[in-house]
Amino acid sequence: MTPVERFRELLSIPTVSRPDPADVDGDAFARFRAALERLYPLTHTHLEREVVAGHSLLYRWRGASTAAPLLLLAHQDVVPVVGQPWRHDPFAAVVEGDGPDATIHARGAIDDKGALVAVFEAVEEALAEGVVPRTDVWLAFGHDEETRGTGAREMARILAERGVRPALVLDEGGAVVDGAVPGVAAPTAMIGVAERGVATFDLVTREAGGHASTPPPLPATARLARAIDRLRRRPFPRRLAPPVRAMLATAAGHVAEPLATAFRRPRLTAPVLSAVLSALGPETNALVRTTAVVTRLEGSPGENVLATTARASVNVRLLTGDTLADAAIHLRRAVRDPLVDIELRHGDDPSPVSPWRGEAWRRLSRAVSDTLGGDVVPLPYLQLGASDSRFYTGLTDAVYRFAPFHLTRAERDALHAPDERIRVDVWLRGIRFYGALLRS
Repeated sequence: MTPVERFRELLSIPTVSRPDPADVDGDAFARFRAALERLYPLTHTHLEREVVAGHSLLYRWRGASTAAPLLLLAHQDVVPVVGQPWRHDPFAAVVEGDGPDATIHARGAIDDKGALVAVFEAVEEALAEGVVPRTDVWLAFGHDEETRGTGAREMARILAERGVRPALVLDEGGAVVDGAVPGVAAPTAMIGVAERGVATFDLVTREAGGHASTPPPLPATARLARAIDRLRRRPFPRRLAPPVRAMLATAAGHVAEPLATAFRRPRLTAPVLSAVLSALGPETNALVRTTAVVTRLEGSPGENVLATTARASVNVRLLTGDTLADAAIHLRRAVRDPLVDIELRHGDDPSPVSPWRGEAWRRLSRAVSDTLGGDVVPLPYLQLGASDSRFYTGLTDAVYRFAPFHLTRAERDALHAPDERIRVDVWLRGIRFYGALLRS
C-alpha cells in the first residue's frame, strides 16, 4: 500500500468523540487501533505501546542516549458530521483532482489524523532505514481531544510520574499560511508558542414560570436575550500579548518600512497595531483580545410554557495574561444585571509561553526550512484553539503547536465544517517534516 492508501483507510474509520463517553463508539477506536498495528508493522514491533484511559495510545521508541527525549502529540478523534452538507461522504476519504490538485476530502484530514498518520509514516520509514534516534522518542495520541481531553491528561500524568522531561513537545496548531501577517509576502510557518485558555460560562435567568398566554413584562428568555446582546456589544479590550509581540518582532525582518519599525516597537505602536489586527478579520481579532460567544441556548421544554430557567452557554477563549477570574468580572460588567447569574461550568487559564529562541526553536525552524521550503518564515504564534498540548506544559517549557501543512484560507475554514480536506502533495511534505525532526 502507498502512504495515501493507508491514510485514506484510517480516515474512513469514524473515530468520533462525544461529550458523554457513553455515546462514543468504542468499536471504531478499536478498529482504528487494529488498523494502525496492521498498516505499520515495524512501528508496532520496535516501539513499546500502552493503551491509556481506554483508547489513547502512548508509544516509546528507545534512543541511543538518555538525553531529553522528543514527544510528538496528535489525536485520533474527530468531531461529528451530523447536519453538515458535505459534497462527499465524510468518511469515504474521496480523492478529487489529479497531480498537484489532488485533494483528500474527509473528516479528520487536517484535524488531526493528517498529523497523526504523517507521524506514523515518518517513524515506519525511519525504522525501515535502520534509524536509531539519538534520544528516546515518545508518541502520545489522545482519543478525546475534541471533548474532554482525559486521554491526554492521563498520558501526561504517566510521563510526569516516570520523570520524562522532553527537550521538545510538538502538537497540532498553526500551519504554513500565506498573508497571515500584514506586509509579509513569504509564506509563514505559524508555530504556536502558547495557546489561549478555554472556558464555558453559563448566563442563567430564572422566574416563576406559568402559561405562555400570560407572560410577565420581562420573562426569563427576554432578560437572557438582553444580557446576550449586551455582552456582544461590549467585547474584551484589545492588547498585544507577549506571543503576538514576538510574532511581530520576528516578522519585522521580512516587511518593508514603516511596518518594520512599527513591528519592532510594539510599546509605542500597540494601540494602532491591535486595532488593525482586530479589523482584519476573526482570526487576527482573536490574536489581540479574549473572545466570548454564545454557542447554546436553553429555555422552556414546551411551546406554551414560560421558561422557569433560561440558559446561554458562553464559549470564552482567554488571551495570554487573562484569567478565568478576569473573564467572570468582564462578563458581569458587560451584562449589568444582578438577576442574571454567571456560572463557570469548566475552564482552563491560558498556557505558559514557550521560548521562541534556543535549541528547541532552532530544531523546529531547521525542520521547516529543510522540508517545507527555504522561503518559509517560522514565526512564533498564539494558538487560538485549545489542544492536548496544554496538559504537557508541566513536563517542559518547550511546548509548541504546529502542523506541517501549507493550507489555504478555504482549507483552514473547513476545520470542524463541511468538506474538510487536504491536498495530497501538502500531506506528503508533512511526512518529510516529521522525518527531519526524528533524525535531527
